[in-house]
Amino acid sequence: MNLLTSMRYLVALNEHRHFARAAQACHITQPALSNALKALEDEFGAVIVRRGRSFAGFTPEGGQVLATALAMLRAEEGLRQELSVSAGVLRGQLRMAAVPTAMPMLTRFAAMLRQRHPGIMPVVLSMSSAEIETGLEDLSLDLALGYSARLPQRGPRLQSWLQYQEHYYLLCRDMQCDSRPFAFGADIAWNEVAALPLCLLTPDMHNRKVIDEAFAAVQREVQPAMETNSVLSLVTAVAESIPGDGSAMVTVLPGAMVATVRHMPGLIARPLRSPELVTPIGFMTQQGMAPTRALLAALELQDDDEWRVQCLRHAGALEE
Repeated sequence: MNLLTSMRYLVALNEHRHFARAAQACHITQPALSNALKALEDEFGAVIVRRGRSFAGFTPEGGQVLATALAMLRAEEGLRQELSVSAGVLRGQLRMAAVPTAMPMLTRFAAMLRQRHPGIMPVVLSMSSAEIETGLEDLSLDLALGYSARLPQRGPRLQSWLQYQEHYYLLCRDMQCDSRPFAFGADIAWNEVAALPLCLLTPDMHNRKVIDEAFAAVQREVQPAMETNSVLSLVTAVAESIPGDGSAMVTVLPGAMVATVRHMPGLIARPLRSPELVTPIGFMTQQGMAPTRALLAALELQDDDEWRVQCLRHAGALEE
């Protein structure tokens, strides 16, 4: 049995939470995956995976083996990167994640990192805040971009670097002329927005909690016209609204998402005021973790003036 390979299969099962999808991700058959995990259990003399008609989680002993597997694979990747530097070119993988509303910024960051270090392969994932924090703590993620104000809830295990202060906008269709270029409209108060047919993220998303708190501050409770866990669906719901149709929806988006639709005609973004809602967005890693070479390169980039310009241009309080 190749212990490292079996550990890799175990980590894939943890990531996909499904035997068939984990096997597909590892480019093997499902029986081969199951046999490797059974061999791992025989090796350690303990049941690792709870099995039923489908994947049912890990046993307590399995959790211990999984933690070791994640540490082993991270150490292997770190060694590969060190050896690649010795050979003259940094090569390796960097697993990064962002909350859905910050994905455009993380994608820009990954592209800039690739320009500076073509040997680095960024893996860019969209995750909830809770998934990100768990991923950083268990070493399945190297770096993440999200709501850094949440970190005190997790204790001292995570550290962050502020990247920008996010501002919020009402995105709606231009009901007078849907062929006009994208434009910024007049400010609008949260109290006014509460009565509109809103498409919002689902309540389990942290961004929705931020928005609900803004409505609560003006003593308004919102009943959305539509909910989704996809930021693409938020934009599509507004973009596909028919001018003059009473069912047309609007949405609330942070600047990083508004910046991605500035090329779309017929849309208007109105800054939200009263109250002025600002949320800090930062890069996060595990506290005290020995960084890989790829992570060091990313941390160097996040403090670079060229990246800071991108943050000012594409997130926060956008310039008209």
